[in-house]
Amino acid sequence: MLYPDQFGKDPLFPKHSDFAVVFKDELAGRGVIAYRAFSKGEIVARMAGYVVHEIRQHTLQLTPETHLYDPYFSGFFLHSCSPNISLNMVDLTIVALKDIQANNFLYMDYAETEDILFKQFPCSCGSSNCRGWVTGRKEMISGEMVQPELLNINQAMR
Repeated sequence: MLYPDQFGKDPLFPKHSDFAVVFKDELAGRGVIAYRAFSKGEIVARMAGYVVHEIRQHTLQLTPETHLYDPYFSGFFLHSCSPNISLNMVDLTIVALKDIQANNFLYMDYAETEDILFKQFPCSCGSSNCRGWVTGRKEMISGEMVQPELLNINQAMR
């Protein structure tokens, strides 16, 4: 398991044989790579971590007031405007949005879970629907509120 024993032994927790947090490149930094394939709709893993009351790097929003700090696994998912995973922040599961081949990185859309990011940054995902700038779903860019229709988030995932 990638998680320490203090989180328990959930069979859905990520295993070292299936995943690793590795360095991708200078721009992205570290990310989670899947060593095995996943089919669209398949549960990829379950997340764990520490509940904190502030936004940090490597946190995911649980509620407007609480965040999951996961320095072991989900805190290292990379961003894409065309993600291959979706996160359910209620049951803490990760589901494949499309078929994921072995040795591919896991990409989420940060705006799916976050109202406000720890730090905004230019997007370099290269997808055809790239928004150009990575923000939380309620953040301002250059003094303007983000337009919900620009987030291109599949509401059915929630």
